[in-house]
Amino acid sequence: MTREMLFALALGYLLGSIPFGLVLTRLAGKGDIRNIGSGNIGATNVLRTGSRLLAVLTLILDCIKATVAILLAGRLFGHDSAAFAAAGALIGHLYPVWLKFRGGKGAATLLGILIPLLPIAAAVYAIIWILLLLTLRISSVAGMSAAVSAPIAAFVLHSTYLPMLLGFAVLVLWKHRENILRLRRGTEPRIGRVKA
Repeated sequence: MTREMLFALALGYLLGSIPFGLVLTRLAGKGDIRNIGSGNIGATNVLRTGSRLLAVLTLILDCIKATVAILLAGRLFGHDSAAFAAAGALIGHLYPVWLKFRGGKGAATLLGILIPLLPIAAAVYAIIWILLLLTLRISSVAGMSAAVSAPIAAFVLHSTYLPMLLGFAVLVLWKHRENILRLRRGTEPRIGRVKA
């Protein structure tokens, strides 16, 4: 691994580890998002504060931070650094050192990774995510299904990013393991319903 790739990895991690959900809810006077709902810092839990605007902003910023990391790394360290910046961004979001490595679940950040690397896969990802959110209204199912679509799209597109995206999808599924247990029990909450 070259010095440039290490720098790209570090840059990705620093940008990816910015906890926008936590920052935005605190700035808006909503308190600590980690003490609300599931305790997660992602957009779905931010929605439980009652603010759709904060949830949308969290979603957008969690997505864009990965895109910015990849584009910036490419400009500074060359095209070959893109995968390292992508890995850093996702790991930073999932395991931010500032929050004792308790981060988000990665669905929005993975979309942000796909936008500059595989735009077609990003479009498929977004469509699957939005359609499942609108029909099933279960955020975890939509996010996990979209994540699984990333390596599938990479395979269809014969992309060299396939191994990386397969690993990313596994990480997103791992972060959703509690959601998977609730889905099996039939207790996973739907968007728009108050969690009992």
